[in-house]
Amino acid sequence: MDGTFSLRAWSGFAAGLASAPDWLAWARAPWLPEGLATPALAEMPAMQRRRLEPLGRMALEVAWRCQPEATPGLPMVFASRHGDVARTYDMLAGLARGEPLSPTHFGLSTHNAIAAQYSIARGLTDNYLAVSGGVESPEAAVTEALGLIADGAPEVLVVVYDGPTPEPYAEYRDEPEAAWAWAWRVGAPEAGAPTLSLQPCADEPPAASSLPHGLDVLRFALAGTGALVSPSGRRCWRRHG
Repeated sequence: MDGTFSLRAWSGFAAGLASAPDWLAWARAPWLPEGLATPALAEMPAMQRRRLEPLGRMALEVAWRCQPEATPGLPMVFASRHGDVARTYDMLAGLARGEPLSPTHFGLSTHNAIAAQYSIARGLTDNYLAVSGGVESPEAAVTEALGLIADGAPEVLVVVYDGPTPEPYAEYRDEPEAAWAWAWRVGAPEAGAPTLSLQPCADEPPAASSLPHGLDVLRFALAGTGALVSPSGRRCWRRHG
């Protein structure tokens, strides 16, 4: 594939942004979501749902919306720059105080834990990946998805999510932060479906943004024009119709 794909379905979730009309209006006049909203995630059994932090619930809420039926044969790519960093920080702080480490909390803090919880809850045994590519984690996720499509997958579920880092990490922040999640079902270019591409750029300067890069990618997919240059300046998103 040449980096071009169709967007077969999409969903997003953040504080104040739950429905598709909300997101489409936001994409035309974007603003940085504030606070943390916890979706109901009513589709997931309560005992398993309680194991998830709000960020995990957000990620699985949008995944469920993009995959209403647990259809086998759909590979998945979950991507997050920081993952469930709040849980990880709490564990590290506990260790610093001499407290024992909870095996359950440790298991749920690993980078693939949210994807695994989704797979278990839905009884899915297909291939799933959990990736992190720093600020360009959305690009890493879609690159993996394009590789799966090139290998014969008819569609891929891509779930990208992130949340604010704990306050002790404030000096290391290099972009606006918010709690958000979005999911796409992507496939080979298809007539009648919105089409995007992710292509190399010639070190073009990225435009300044008041959004985390992951949210900027969703904004561009829904209502952007021209091109969206990645923070490294090496890759560009484009919309085709």
